[in-house]
Amino acid sequence: MTDTSARPGPTTHTPRRVALASAVGTTIEWYDFYLYATATALVFTKLFFPSISPTAGTLAAFATYAAGFGARPIGAVVAGHIGDRVGRKAVLVAALVLMGAATTLIGALPTYGQVGIAAPVLLVVLRLLQGLAVGGEWGGAAVLSVEHAPATRRGLFGSFTQIGSPAGMLLATGSFFLVRSLTDDETFLAWGWRLPFLASVVLIAVGLAVRLRVEDAPEFRALRDRGDVARLPVVEVLRTAPRPVLLTTGLRLSQIALYTLLTTYGLTYVAEKLGPDSGAGLTAVLVASAIGIATTPVWALVSDRVGRRVPYLFGALGGLVALVLFFLAVDTGSTLLVVAAMVLGVNVMHDAMYGPQAAWFAELFDLRLRYSGASLGYQIGSVLSGGFAPLIAAALLIAGDGRPWWILLYFAGLTVLTVLAALSARETAHDPIDVAGTDLRRPAAPGAAGS
Repeated sequence: MTDTSARPGPTTHTPRRVALASAVGTTIEWYDFYLYATATALVFTKLFFPSISPTAGTLAAFATYAAGFGARPIGAVVAGHIGDRVGRKAVLVAALVLMGAATTLIGALPTYGQVGIAAPVLLVVLRLLQGLAVGGEWGGAAVLSVEHAPATRRGLFGSFTQIGSPAGMLLATGSFFLVRSLTDDETFLAWGWRLPFLASVVLIAVGLAVRLRVEDAPEFRALRDRGDVARLPVVEVLRTAPRPVLLTTGLRLSQIALYTLLTTYGLTYVAEKLGPDSGAGLTAVLVASAIGIATTPVWALVSDRVGRRVPYLFGALGGLVALVLFFLAVDTGSTLLVVAAMVLGVNVMHDAMYGPQAAWFAELFDLRLRYSGASLGYQIGSVLSGGFAPLIAAALLIAGDGRPWWILLYFAGLTVLTVLAALSARETAHDPIDVAGTDLRRPAAPGAAGS
């Protein structure tokens, strides 16, 4: 068990306040990140890659989208190092500021028609900064919520970090939906698309006001005060805990792929099949995002009762069925069926994995290395799967002569890997978090700066 002799006194920052701060902060971070995803499907091909064919432009736009995912492990490494040595809160504040600055600048970017090749280059640079920010965000918010949570409700309190994803998607998609509804096509492409990005500066101010009021968990502060933090947390977690890093990476694969295929690539697929004026895709994402704010914590609460593995396996295996039904629904041309398929895929199958994820990932790592370990698995999985899923899907649709069967085969492979990871990962729901990963713990070293 963790040494409590140096533990600080009771904190005034209750688990609920920390969970709320995590929800607000991650909502704003994901709003910024998903704005880019939505704009990739609706705007960037036309404004930043107009000199190539529409198909090539779509591939190029999704490649810049993937670039943000590529930067996420770097953000995880940097944030994990600082977060496991200095504190979770400091990293979360920095990540929020970086994300807000990058997103606001995207809203002010000149287009290809104004400055030529410099436009997509600057777009990629800002997308990379977004990736760095979100790479540091999730691990800190998840760990902070779980470390403050009551022992029997770590899944529920950890899910407040996860709520930021559907809430951020709802805000991002809703803002684009509102702007498109109030402007014609010419006005939207001229300047309307910029408004959701520029609005980020206001949201960041709100997020900082909330996030600056929370503190690190007493257990971590005690660890830091007695000088038992790891000297090189990322190196140590890769040396002493490669298996949980590998397993959390595997757990991430089909979960993030299912989400990006439905909510990002799905918008492009709907536009290609039903026409660019169809609102079925945006409507479906809006509905699923709104419902996800409720279903994410529900699935997390289920995992507190029955364990993390059961809902995770259900979501992983059902995700393939849901993706098949989504493509079939789009082919019918029915908005109602598209929305129903999106809700099934996102709120039932995806959220069954995503709800328990923050708690399960955090519980698999020792206190000294928790930020680095959870962040690495989460972000490496994001790159290997989520970042490239829309790009791969767009290419596979071309290879399949416009039919999605190659996409489904690709996703089936990811599903197998996630199922194997879920079966192999240790069930942690009912373990004390202080001993989750006892093989990594070592006696405290008073006066030492690290290991």
